[in-house]
Amino acid sequence: MPLGDGEVARRRGQHNSGATGLGGTRGEPHEDGTAPGGSGMEVTAEEPQLGPALGDGDAAAGWGEDAGGGLQPAGMEPEQFGVLGGEESLMAELSERVQKVVKSSSWWERHGVDASILACSLLALPAGFLCLRSARAVPFLAGILILGVVHHTLSVKGSHLASHNALSESKSWGKVWAVFFIELCSAFTAEQATYNHVKLHHGYTNVIGLGDSSTWKLPFLNRYVYMFVAPLAVPIITPLVALGLLRNVGLKVAARTVCCMSLGLYCHYWLLLHASAFQSPWSALLCMLLTRSLLAHPYIHVNIFQHIGLPMFAADRKPKRIHLMSLGVLNLPRNALLDWAFGHSLISCHVEHHLFPGLSDNMCLKIKPVVSQYLKEKKLPYNEDTYGARLRLFLRQYEELMVHAPPITELVGIQ
Repeated sequence: MPLGDGEVARRRGQHNSGATGLGGTRGEPHEDGTAPGGSGMEVTAEEPQLGPALGDGDAAAGWGEDAGGGLQPAGMEPEQFGVLGGEESLMAELSERVQKVVKSSSWWERHGVDASILACSLLALPAGFLCLRSARAVPFLAGILILGVVHHTLSVKGSHLASHNALSESKSWGKVWAVFFIELCSAFTAEQATYNHVKLHHGYTNVIGLGDSSTWKLPFLNRYVYMFVAPLAVPIITPLVALGLLRNVGLKVAARTVCCMSLGLYCHYWLLLHASAFQSPWSALLCMLLTRSLLAHPYIHVNIFQHIGLPMFAADRKPKRIHLMSLGVLNLPRNALLDWAFGHSLISCHVEHHLFPGLSDNMCLKIKPVVSQYLKEKKLPYNEDTYGARLRLFLRQYEELMVHAPPITELVGIQ
């Protein structure tokens, strides 16, 4: 793992707990506002928009003081760290560069491109249902493909952008879109999705027991079942998990969630029976499962490829935000299908997304050259790998990556 000059990554043994029980990584919120696992840490989202974002972890290992009393990575010169007079952080400097790009961008670039993709997906729904009426194989398979891609575009791309309020500059509309995409289209709970993803995963990326992606681990499954068979069950598991999480929300929110989830699932079922003329309820349910799991394999793969296997940190020893994200996040190459259905921020711009999670997919793609150039300029990691290489790695080292608890990484300054 390449680090900046004067830094080394050191692994500090194995975490004690098993793979699935890492200190409440299921992300269930506690009413007292503390982090899961009883650590007493207040769970807040480290989600800077575009202003200077310092993050916590300044006093972590590998951080020293410059001549002016400011914190900087041990062994790095202020110029290399991007500090002017020891007062500006790397993140602030990068934020300033990104802000210039965002300010020069039109509404179409900031929101319109992604909104049009979601709108086109909704408009494609009638064609998909009508294709399923055909008794011929080609139109029928085209219908399966259309509905499958549309479902994942709405439930993955739409839900992800809505959870970050990246679809609109209005918070009120942001809440509406979150309910529509997360609950109606995805059959999940908006509050829990936002808490788990924004507050934990983004606030504590690759931090053991909080945002370490261990919720994706199922160590009782062997590598081939997990990687190639289990994803087919995602459409069934998702609403069941959502129902289990409703105990953590209020009665009104729970009732709304159940109604929206039920409405979304029933509309899909009803349209297959009446618009697509399915004769049997079981054939309609099977078609629902097929379309909703069409891209489930890359969905699962992407979520584990981009974090697991990269450095993990203890909550009380994590580095500052820019080091945390550059070390613990990985970009995959661009892919036309996955870029459309999942969004750039989940595929080729995941590093950019974790640094600036409030930006839309199109804006993450636009700032990608700025971010990659800056990180390389400061000799910080900019992790990239291919889908095939990550798949081979996980199949080869499945037990190490997906069964055993990860080692803890510390950044230590060279004396």
